[in-house]
Amino acid sequence: MENQRYSVLFWLHPKRQKEGKSCVYMRITIDGRRSEMATAHYVLPTQWDIRRNRVKASAPNGVLINGSLDHAANTIKNHFLNHAATGKLITAAELKELFIGKKEKVIPKTLLDAFEYHRVKMTDLIKAGKVAKTTLAKYNYCQGKVESFLKHRYKVKDKPLQDLSLKFVTEFEHFLLVNERMQTNSAHKYIVNLKRIMNVAVSLEWIPKNPFDNFRCSYTNPEREILTQSELDVMLHKEIKMPRLAEVRDIFLFCCYTGFAYADVAKFEQNALTIGMDGEYWLSTIRQKTGTRESVPLLPIPLEIIQRYKDHVFCTRFNKLLPVNSNQKYNAYLKEIAEICGIHKTLTSHMARHTFATTVTLSNGVPLETVSKMLGHTKLSTTQIYAKVLDTKVSQDMGALKSILASKSKPSGTKDDLDPGIRKIS
Repeated sequence: MENQRYSVLFWLHPKRQKEGKSCVYMRITIDGRRSEMATAHYVLPTQWDIRRNRVKASAPNGVLINGSLDHAANTIKNHFLNHAATGKLITAAELKELFIGKKEKVIPKTLLDAFEYHRVKMTDLIKAGKVAKTTLAKYNYCQGKVESFLKHRYKVKDKPLQDLSLKFVTEFEHFLLVNERMQTNSAHKYIVNLKRIMNVAVSLEWIPKNPFDNFRCSYTNPEREILTQSELDVMLHKEIKMPRLAEVRDIFLFCCYTGFAYADVAKFEQNALTIGMDGEYWLSTIRQKTGTRESVPLLPIPLEIIQRYKDHVFCTRFNKLLPVNSNQKYNAYLKEIAEICGIHKTLTSHMARHTFATTVTLSNGVPLETVSKMLGHTKLSTTQIYAKVLDTKVSQDMGALKSILASKSKPSGTKDDLDPGIRKIS
């Protein structure tokens, strides 16, 4: 809302007189437009202080009259400030009506009003460094889908909050699944954000309760593609003569062997390396997505990649640890690299994080708790989404268990006389 210029002035009306006294008038001015009204006070012109716009203190009842005028001015000021806090403009005439007790016309709050309030608050948090820009972007995308749904289903641009019901969110889900052709997980992520916006409206007392509370959102863990160790080895040793592709290949491998997300790797400066308590090189960052700390001791491969680019033109010019391209180019180049390396999977920047969690760490015996710590997760359940245990790891573990059980059940100094195969239990 733009700032409004506001003032209150008291003056004597020369034509409104009683027994030689003039009526004290009050004038409200907002953005140059006036609204006037008479007060209950009459004062002799000789008792009026023109400079202060108040009754002279020496006049009979001067203190009482001035107190009444001050109270009126403060009441109007409070009405003005309370209305300004809602983000709406107000006129001098409307302010006058509020002062004399006329009921203010209540304009119902709408769904887009709630989105706008949330956007303003989130923007303030982003400026304070409390929230990542990508978080606000998710709500902006949600608002866009809601606006498309309102236009498609109701042929309107907005809808009052009081008119929303469980039916609305049920039809919104149908719109996302059918018209927007989303998967259930994606559709329900939008609905989760919409429910949060409605909770904001409840907290502001715009509506008594969230009409979407009884809608249950579900989430199914999708099959997340990862690279196997043999595919990592092929990519690592493949000779790529085009510098732009070789650089992207190295950035991708760096993410695979550290678990850092693409956005976090792009932020690392040349002095990002630290020496840990173990005397080894570490990298640490506050994750852009969640704001949690992620610390990883570096394996030989990522250290070699850092060394390779320490004198790179991009790194020295922009004080970056690695030459990270824009995300759009990065993902496009990964498709070319997959073809060159003969990898029949869709490489994405986030696949590297999955690969680190599964192929590089868990499959090699690193405990889930340690992996969760390195990934910057606050809950083990989050890490389990990434950490799909490979069949090879299951085979290794069961092979070890088989050996242990065999050694325990086999009598000392005897020889197994049964043929290989399934034992018959008597």
